[in-house]
Amino acid sequence: MRFVETVMGIPMSIDIRETEERVAAAAAERAFRVLRDADALFSAYRPDSELSRVNARGGDTSGTSEDFAEVVGLGSAMADASGGAFRIRRPDGTWDLDGVVKGWAADRAARSLAVGGLRNFCLNAGGDVAVSGSPGEGRPWNVGVRSPESAAEVLAVLEVRDGGVATSGAYERGAHIVDGRTDGAATGLRSATVVAADLTTADLLATAVFALGEDGIRWAMGNGARGVLAVDAAGRLLGLGELAFAGAEQPR
Repeated sequence: MRFVETVMGIPMSIDIRETEERVAAAAAERAFRVLRDADALFSAYRPDSELSRVNARGGDTSGTSEDFAEVVGLGSAMADASGGAFRIRRPDGTWDLDGVVKGWAADRAARSLAVGGLRNFCLNAGGDVAVSGSPGEGRPWNVGVRSPESAAEVLAVLEVRDGGVATSGAYERGAHIVDGRTDGAATGLRSATVVAADLTTADLLATAVFALGEDGIRWAMGNGARGVLAVDAAGRLLGLGELAFAGAEQPR
């Protein structure tokens, strides 16, 4: 059973491969509620969000919610681990939490499915994916990674069990990922995909790898990645770690 909703301006889907439809629908609604609540807290486009209120006072975090503190803490830890390449604060002191929020929120939504007793599901948050169990017959889930050259082309199909897959690139929103060490746009890679034990980690690392460039691929393997698949500025496909491919081109 597949359920779809647009949250954070992004199409998100939940594919549940067990239980009766009524139970699955209720579980999907709880997961979507987690995502909607995260959007209400962290949307930069909603003047009533906590992020907008905090940024309106110059980034002062006094009195913020536990969720806000958790997201800032995750981003700050990744900024430290990446030597400042991953950045969550702008020069004016306001917060840019885009590199944290979607993966964190989608991971929470996936955990709500697991807490509800589901074991075989796939949650797709605009291309960043959390999977659990199997789609059937013990098979792994197939997760497509789009080409940075075209949304109509698939770069690779990864076989994944119980984990998260996230991709960062400049092909949809332009040069929006900044290398915090230089305050300039990150240009060393065309895309970076990370497989990790959970989607929060995968999403944080994918953004950090993209900011770091090619050096970030090996760095990520020491910071929680199971595998990294990247396209460099010259168009070469690079990979490291535990990457299982389902009939797609493999990295050189």
